[in-house]
Formats: sequence, structure tokens, C-alpha cells
Amino acid sequence: MKFLFVLAFRNIWRYHRRTLLTASVIAMGLMMYFLVDSLLVGIDRESVCNLKRYETGSLQIMQKDYWEDRTFMPLDKAIPSVEPLLALVREAGYTATGRTQFAADMILYQQDFDEDGNLPVQVTAIDLSTHSEVFDLEETLIAGRLPEMGSHEMVIGSWFAEDLDADIGYVVTLITRGNGGFYEAMDMEISGIVRTPNPAVNRNGILVPIDTMSEYLALEGMATEITIALPDSANVELEEQKLQHLVAQWEVPLTVKSWDEVAYDHVAMIEMEKSSSSVILFLIFLIAAVGISNTMIMAINERIRELGMMRSMGMKDGNIQLLFIIEAGAIGLIGSIIGILIGSLANYFLVTYGIDFGFLMREMDLGYRIQNIFYGAWHPQGIIITGIMGVVLSVAAAYIPARRATIQDIPTCLRHQ
Repeated sequence: MKFLFVLAFRNIWRYHRRTLLTASVIAMGLMMYFLVDSLLVGIDRESVCNLKRYETGSLQIMQKDYWEDRTFMPLDKAIPSVEPLLALVREAGYTATGRTQFAADMILYQQDFDEDGNLPVQVTAIDLSTHSEVFDLEETLIAGRLPEMGSHEMVIGSWFAEDLDADIGYVVTLITRGNGGFYEAMDMEISGIVRTPNPAVNRNGILVPIDTMSEYLALEGMATEITIALPDSANVELEEQKLQHLVAQWEVPLTVKSWDEVAYDHVAMIEMEKSSSSVILFLIFLIAAVGISNTMIMAINERIRELGMMRSMGMKDGNIQLLFIIEAGAIGLIGSIIGILIGSLANYFLVTYGIDFGFLMREMDLGYRIQNIFYGAWHPQGIIITGIMGVVLSVAAAYIPARRATIQDIPTCLRHQ
């Protein structure tokens, strides 16, 4: 066995140019997988972080009936007497705030978006005394200030403000159906503009004081949800079970949902990304397989007389096949090392500086909760896969050419020119 390894490595450097060329092709393919995997992992991590910090929180408590009809945002299925429930959740050690989400029509006075001047919007009424404990809002203000409690003021996303050509002091009218089924019109003045790392908030965000909306919409201290922030290291599934047990005996049936259940469309997009990563891996397999197969076929054709001599001297066909497989594995190992080294160098710049897609995110909603720069991430699992696949794919691609080395009989091999 030792003899086969020594002979295989000598053969590799006998044809060093072809070996380095094939290893370079493998390295390029593996480097591409390395960087794409890094970028996808980095996008997923930052997108999930921005989703939780600016949009959904880590967990949400709501009425079971509201969860089933959440796309309609029914105010009559909000949580009644939300303050005692908030106190219970806070006593259990959680950071929480109450919110109410509802649909409205915005009446525009300075823009003609539609013939009637209406723009459908989704509004989030927030508790200004606790909202900043769960969501990073105040630090993202780029103009103005947060609304005052009980005021007819609102904060909107920066891209939304640009679309409206609005600034601080701009007044709009919100028309929505209240808890009793009646319609209510509210004049709201823009007091602040935010630019968050979450493009969904920048594009559509409208935040108003919950106490003002409670009075207008006859909510009487109700909220459609209680949103909870957890540390990044927390086990969300375990905390979800704890909270479900905590609120199980409340006066109305409640349910606890994690961020990935609330943002199921975002999770579906992440799963789609994983599928695309598998496609990339398959393409890399083809690159490696073609490169290794060509190298092995050329090596066999050039060494047919040599192989005939080794077989005439008693070398078994299985050892000859193993010899070529070892050569292929060694070339794959060289390609893997080169691919990981170059990929790590390129990934350093990807992790540190990223790629600016801000021009695309402003004009198109790709679903990612990232505003401008897409960063890569150091993903040990991806690095390990890169190294292993370089060798495994090379060995797999060399198996058939290695078998061809033992098809011809010995006299034919020795007469080969």
C-alpha cells in the first residue's frame, strides 16, 4: 500500500502542469461554493436579526382567533386588558411591549397616487413607554423625534417619506374601521423619519401612539399582540413553550408564536436559498468530475505501455485502479487546499466590507431584511464541506477511468505506441 501512495505522488508531479491545471479548476469551483455559501449564511443571519429587531420580535402572544385571521388584522379579536398580561410576562423575566396592527387608507394632500388620492397602508400602534426596550427605533431616527404619548403624530420609514415627498410636519389622514365596526378618520402629523437596516420598515413603516389609537378605535386598553425580545443566545423554541404554559389559563385563549411562524414567508425564502446552494454544489461536482476525468483519461492513454509492463510484472488490476484513484484524490486534495486558501482570503473582504446592493434593494423588494450591504460570514461547516468534497468528487470522478486501465490485455498494452 505504501508503494502505491509513493508511486501515485510521483506520477502526479511527472505531469505537474496538467496536475496544477486540474487542481486549479477544482479550486476555482470550490472557491465559488465557499463564497456563495458564506454570502448566503451571512444574508440569512443578518436578515433574521433585522427582522426580529425591527419587525417581529422573537416571540408574539396573541388571541388564537386573531392568529387564524391575522391577514385581516381584526381588531375585535385583540387581547383585552393587555396591561395585566404584560405585567405577568414581565414578572416572568421577559422584555415585552404591546402593539396593535391595523389596515387603513391614507389620504394624501400633496400627491396624486390614485384617482381618489388614497393609499392602502398597514399601521402599527406602539406603546412608546416600552417599545424601545424590544425594538431598536430611536437610534434609527434621521429626522425629527418620536411621537409623544397621546399625540396625533407618527413616525414613517425614510423610503416611504421619499415616495410621499414628505418631511417633518407633513399631515395625512388615516381612515380605518374601528373595533365597533364604524369608520374613523384621524389627522396625523409626521414627527419623525427613521432609516433602519430593515428595508421593509423603510418602505412601508408607519408607527403611531397606541393610546391615541385606543381612543379613536375604541380598543379600551386592548392590543393585537404582545411582542417579546429574547437574547440571540436564547432557545426560542424552549421559551415559546414556557410562555405558552404561562398564559395557558388566561381569560381568553392565547397562543404564542415564534418569529419564524409569524414571518413564514421569510422562512420559505431561506429554504429556497438552501435549495439554490444545493444546485451550486451540483454544478461544482460537474466541474470537478469533468476535470478529473479528462486528466485520468489522458494519463491512461500516455501510460498504457507502462501499465502493461506493471501488469506483466504481476501488479494486480485492483492495485492499478487504486493507484489512479489515489492520484485523483491527491489532485482533489491539492485543489481543495488552494480553493480554501484563496476562498478564505476573498471571504475576509466579503465579511469585512461586503457587497453593496443598496441600489437594488431600494427599487425592488427581494424579501431580504437588509438595506444596503450584504456581508458574508465565516461558516466552519461550509469550509469542511469544501475540503471534503474536493477529495470525494475527485475520487468519484476517477473511478470509471481507473477501471478502463485494466480493460486491455497485456500484449496490446505493450505494443501501444
